[in-house]
Amino acid sequence: MSLPLNPCPHLQSLFALFPPESYLRDFEIVPAEQVPQPYHGLLVHEHHMTVTVEAHHGCSVDVKVLEKKHEGDSYARQILLSRQRDGRIVQFGLVRIWLHHCSDAVRAEIVAEKTPLGRILIQHNVLRRIEPTQYLRVTPGTDMMRWFELAAPAPAYGRAAIIHCDGQPAIELLEIVTPE
Repeated sequence: MSLPLNPCPHLQSLFALFPPESYLRDFEIVPAEQVPQPYHGLLVHEHHMTVTVEAHHGCSVDVKVLEKKHEGDSYARQILLSRQRDGRIVQFGLVRIWLHHCSDAVRAEIVAEKTPLGRILIQHNVLRRIEPTQYLRVTPGTDMMRWFELAAPAPAYGRAAIIHCDGQPAIELLEIVTPE
């Protein structure tokens, strides 16, 4: 898979940490207005995806860390969010957090890997601003097809974003929602 000509820099760095060959066949950057419903409502906003997918699915979600890399101040992970009521996967994500932007309590909860990131930031009243940087139409790879329970590749949609904590660009992320 080759990257589009101008993917945002943090998306390139996330793919460098977690090469996409097994989970992502291909993707293209699309303008926000070309993201169809229900994905537009799930992705085109400046809110935490944890809150958004919980509202959309009518239940809380749990986080499962698939892979992580913790080097110094950089903590990155590949995750799935699943519905608590039935375990169905509703989102795939890549995230890198610059831990020096987090309090000790927030840092401890993040690396404990038991609570979705958005919920941690909300519960600790971290002053945050979510800045979507790109929207993507993706073709799932074999791993993502298995996680999303797809018999054949179906278009999925996602977003790249930066979360600013207390005015600092503290978190880089890619979030892809399960096709409906």
